[in-house]
Amino acid sequence: MLLAGDIGGTKTLLGLFDGSPVRPRAMRVRSYGTLDYQDLPSMVDAFLTDRETPRGTVRRASFGVAGPVLGDSATLTNVPWRVEANGVRSALGIDRVDLLNDLEAMAWSIPVLNEREVYVLQDGEALRGGNIALIAAGTGLGEALLHWVDDRFVPSPSEAGHADFPARTEREIALVRDVISRFGRADVEHVVSGRGFANLFRVAHRDACRAGVDGDSPDAPALISSAALDRRCPGCVETLDMFVEAYGAEAGNLALRTVSTGGVFIGGEIAPKILPAMTSGTFMRAFRAKPPLEDLVAKMPVKIILNAEAGLLGAAVFAAGQR
Repeated sequence: MLLAGDIGGTKTLLGLFDGSPVRPRAMRVRSYGTLDYQDLPSMVDAFLTDRETPRGTVRRASFGVAGPVLGDSATLTNVPWRVEANGVRSALGIDRVDLLNDLEAMAWSIPVLNEREVYVLQDGEALRGGNIALIAAGTGLGEALLHWVDDRFVPSPSEAGHADFPARTEREIALVRDVISRFGRADVEHVVSGRGFANLFRVAHRDACRAGVDGDSPDAPALISSAALDRRCPGCVETLDMFVEAYGAEAGNLALRTVSTGGVFIGGEIAPKILPAMTSGTFMRAFRAKPPLEDLVAKMPVKIILNAEAGLLGAAVFAAGQR
């Protein structure tokens, strides 16, 4: 069996998979609060014990982690964890343990997703062997690229979510001024992420929120989105509109930087939850507003990943390919 994990800033998915080489089949999956455990080995030990998995039956493991992976270790960006592959291997008696950036792990799932697991925003025309881009907003923001190498797509991670946020409009300039005053700089994740909702909410609300939302609440992204989609508060409507527009613009930036003629995929937990806003036209207008290259981006397929376990699946796909 294979062990796969998708370690995020808020929650972690762990799963046992069979060893099918193309698309491993999930046998058991469980979700955990990431900070409910002091480290990854203790969480994995609880998962294997809970499932009464005999030690020695898991030979390979792969974990996508929300942070840069350097060698065999990673420090998570939004969680006070440092993960060491050797430590996990020794603690759990697993022959091989690999760490991947979380977006790199999700990217491994893209070639095996079926049409029911994506929502098409733009049909486009994928060129064989063309680069594929992946952008995913959740607790934070991640971006990755898939290159065509030796007749298959091979993901490459990045930390582009922490690049500077490029304001394009007067209201985004006001947002950047506010974010810089609070954090010293404005990166893309300060806007296009779950945590970014609080920054957008603050700028968009000139008066009290009519839906009674506390912008600093841990549940603020969901509450703001709900109030916006139900049109219960003009400030929440503007907050969600700014989020979707900035998301589309950044996806278009990524598509240009990587010349993603193979397609652009939108991952993460937020997009499927705000599908009415993502499909209103705001996202794609911002995505395509790239003169003089509107024609180039208009031909790129753009799809939202609906499979909530794509990161976990991708980690399993990677593990299945290791020997």
